[in-house]
Amino acid sequence: MSRRPADRIQAMPGGMTAVGERATWIAGLVLSISAFTDWYAGSGAVGPTIGVIGWHTGTLGKLVFFIGLAVIALVALREAGIELPPTVPESLIVIALGSLSTIFVLIRLISIPDEFLPASGRGIGIWISLLASLAVIGAGLLTASEEL
Repeated sequence: MSRRPADRIQAMPGGMTAVGERATWIAGLVLSISAFTDWYAGSGAVGPTIGVIGWHTGTLGKLVFFIGLAVIALVALREAGIELPPTVPESLIVIALGSLSTIFVLIRLISIPDEFLPASGRGIGIWISLLASLAVIGAGLLTASEEL
């Protein structure tokens, strides 16, 4: 039986909180970028395939982008040493932002606006947005579990 050398085992500084913060940052970044991927795709009888990015779907697509930026800003401010008051835990804010983003993406997933009719199918971007929104909630829960 062989053993791993002790120097090969790498522990993250800060424990699981560091994993939660890193997951929050990555999920927020993916959520922001996903607003610029195709949420709707399709083609008419004649012509090229049409793709509509999340930014062009109206206010909800733009709000998803800005929620992702807000999540990134929370992590960046915490890394810069600026923290929220103790009565408002950061993990609760992250969970609330992820929930709000999930609701916005689900609205766009269920109801396709009529103005995008040639592009009546759902593109890969809306699924990425949904997974990123759920990942923001999961990262907030992971951070909250360490705060308790």
